[in-house]
Amino acid sequence: MKRLIFLIFCGIYSFSFAQVPPKPYGPVPSARQLEWHKVEMYGLIHFTPTTFENKEWGYGDADPKIFNPAQFDAEQIVKAAKAGGLRGIVLVAKHHDGFALWPTKTTEYNITKSPFRDGKGDMVKEFADAARNNGLKFGVYCSPWDRNSPHYGTPKYLEIYREQLRELYTNYGELFMSWHDGANGGDGYYGGAREKRSIDNTVYYDWDSTWSITRELQPMANIFSDIGWDVRWVGNEKGIAGETHWATFTPKPAEGASAAVPGQANYPESPVGHRDGEFWMPAECDVPLRKGWFYHPGEKAKSVDELFSLFVQSVGRGAALDLGLAPDTRGLLDDGDVEVLRAFGQKIEETFKVNLLRAANLRASNVRGYNSIYGTKNLIDGREETYWATDDDFPTPYLTMTFSRPVTFDIFQIKENIKFGQRIEEFTLEAEENGEWREIHKGTSVGARRIVKFDSPVTATRLRLKITKCPAAVVISEMGLYKEWQVQ
Repeated sequence: MKRLIFLIFCGIYSFSFAQVPPKPYGPVPSARQLEWHKVEMYGLIHFTPTTFENKEWGYGDADPKIFNPAQFDAEQIVKAAKAGGLRGIVLVAKHHDGFALWPTKTTEYNITKSPFRDGKGDMVKEFADAARNNGLKFGVYCSPWDRNSPHYGTPKYLEIYREQLRELYTNYGELFMSWHDGANGGDGYYGGAREKRSIDNTVYYDWDSTWSITRELQPMANIFSDIGWDVRWVGNEKGIAGETHWATFTPKPAEGASAAVPGQANYPESPVGHRDGEFWMPAECDVPLRKGWFYHPGEKAKSVDELFSLFVQSVGRGAALDLGLAPDTRGLLDDGDVEVLRAFGQKIEETFKVNLLRAANLRASNVRGYNSIYGTKNLIDGREETYWATDDDFPTPYLTMTFSRPVTFDIFQIKENIKFGQRIEEFTLEAEENGEWREIHKGTSVGARRIVKFDSPVTATRLRLKITKCPAAVVISEMGLYKEWQVQ
């Protein structure tokens, strides 16, 4: 009887141990960051009097009366973004020129002084409504630099800026991002002074106190800036993250600065990040759809192939792609822009529609606790929350993929379950040829999503994934093989 009780106890203990999930490794994403990772691609919309001046940066002296987009249609812009595969938009509610696209109480330099909607318009509301009507997330950018305000550079302006944030945070529903950049001080109109004003951006904005307003009023809004807080700038405007991209990062002050702030940060390290970074702070890769962020008649949108390449080098490296959209003076996206976005969205949808790996027999060298809840079936079930995991003392496993007939692909995709942190540091993919394994790719970081695009198609009946360097148990949520779809 005692032996039976002992065996039952051992069985219960073993069963319980087999269901213990892996412990997190390093920093992990917050709830709002996990939601941000799901968005993957979004648009940054620049549309102010600067559009009508055919400039990139407005000086702050444009007459509000020139802002008169007679055919403005937020639905047209948002639907084009959605067709392009974008899952959110961030509206530049106020750029450096200081012109506010909502009826703010903080400055006379706002949309009510323009002919738009007979002075009764609120473009922030129209974009917010259009985004939500079409199932897209909505965020805002309110520039901290204001080339119009006579108070810029004084303590009074900080009060004005914070009140502008409060208005945007309070009146337009839940935001998924509060976007900021490092453009701080320089020449401007400044209420007619027409002079250069310099500020010490390490202290002037008192960012910790300023962003406490974000946390209070919009707790699910990810704060983007040059140095992060939730999302960091990738360090370029090419739309490309490093081949190795760590979502973890430790902001550092620029040389001679007392603190790491927007406009002064360790940009050269941002494309790659820090393997042992202190915070979960993934990169955003921003790039305009055209050459400039604002609309210019002589420019054209990037090609579908260019956009797909950017997608692979941003989203496909665990970062996000922020694509700049520029309405023209009508208040619409150019027909060419709309068509390119449609074709780009179709290319992504068609490419990742069929996972060829679902036809394979998957066998792993180790499954956590020999328990099927952590088994390889989770890799192809289309559910991000399930995962293949290994035992803690087995961080370098291999997975064999066997097909009943040859399969041809040119894209390999792998995703870690980032709720447990970013773990994989090196992996290889091999194909069997004449009974011998041949390495066809060697990679580093994985994270939220790693896309490997081969220069030419690969045909094989057996493949093997080897995790060659990982400091903790492997936790992989999804894998796939795909054939790149070509625009017809």
